[in-house]
Amino acid sequence: MNDLQTLMTDPTTTTPVRTLQYREALNEALHEEMARDPAVCVLGEDVGSYGGVLQVTRGLYDRFGPQRVRDTPISEAGFVGIAVGAAMTGLRPVVEVMYIDFSALVMDQIVNQAAKARYMFGGKASVPLVMRTQGGGGRGNAAQHSQSLEMWYVHTPGLIVIQPSTPHDAKGLLKSAIRNDSPVIFIEHKLLYNTSGPVPEEEYLVPIGVADVKRAGQDVTIVATSRMVHFALEAADRLAEKGLSAEVIDPRTLKPLDLDTILASVRKTGRLVVVNEGPLTGGFTAEVAARVQGAAFDWLDAPVMQVASEDVPLPYNGRLELEAIPTVDDIVAAALAALYREG
Repeated sequence: MNDLQTLMTDPTTTTPVRTLQYREALNEALHEEMARDPAVCVLGEDVGSYGGVLQVTRGLYDRFGPQRVRDTPISEAGFVGIAVGAAMTGLRPVVEVMYIDFSALVMDQIVNQAAKARYMFGGKASVPLVMRTQGGGGRGNAAQHSQSLEMWYVHTPGLIVIQPSTPHDAKGLLKSAIRNDSPVIFIEHKLLYNTSGPVPEEEYLVPIGVADVKRAGQDVTIVATSRMVHFALEAADRLAEKGLSAEVIDPRTLKPLDLDTILASVRKTGRLVVVNEGPLTGGFTAEVAARVQGAAFDWLDAPVMQVASEDVPLPYNGRLELEAIPTVDDIVAAALAALYREG
């Protein structure tokens, strides 16, 4: 049982637990970190008095003022570049890029500058920058506002990449990201902001690079990221109705990846399904599959199954979009295939 499950189910715990929305947990993390450290600042489009298009920065402008909460022009290259420079000269900026699709405009600033600065300056420079953004499909936002581009950043040495799936993890990981001296790409899912979950009242951090076993099981391991964690848990419920026990692991941090936790599970279950909303080709599912096969081949009793989006631009049409991205049914089918079971 993980710490979050303990808080939810253990009647002997004295830890007070509230239920917060995902966006509220992120907002609370920003309030706490800005109050704790005057070097933390926030900038992006509409992050000020409006509170952000998804209300994650609500109340920051009124509390901390326009010097630390900056509305920017619609120029991602400009304001992310400013944030990189600010980070290198002593601040800890949290910069919001409205959609991860728009981060294509900041690749030079993030990939060539922020990710490389510490290496190219021989360790004498650091870039304590967090780029918050949101991605993923399922809301009918069409091909330019629905992409899952996390692997662009996983592929870049020097960057940390985080994808929290719950309010608890979102708050704890954002606080850890802000305190980290390396640049962090912090990716939220647009369909998680209204989801709710327990969040302790006292301060806590979720460590970067540590996966979480969201559900223990014996028959098959399901590794899933972001919104797909919730799909995987629902799939595990359906498998349980068939008498099958699935272990669900949320990496939480895509880079660095906690491979040890995944391998420990695979050595127990002998079967692995990897689920990610990004495209199949060159995606996160392939990365995990290759690593597990290299490190735990003798424990595998079936091929590693990959569940990912189709290699197509995500359609605007709702039915076609649902055809393109993974579903709970897809995960169940992959797990049954790994177990050589009929549906």
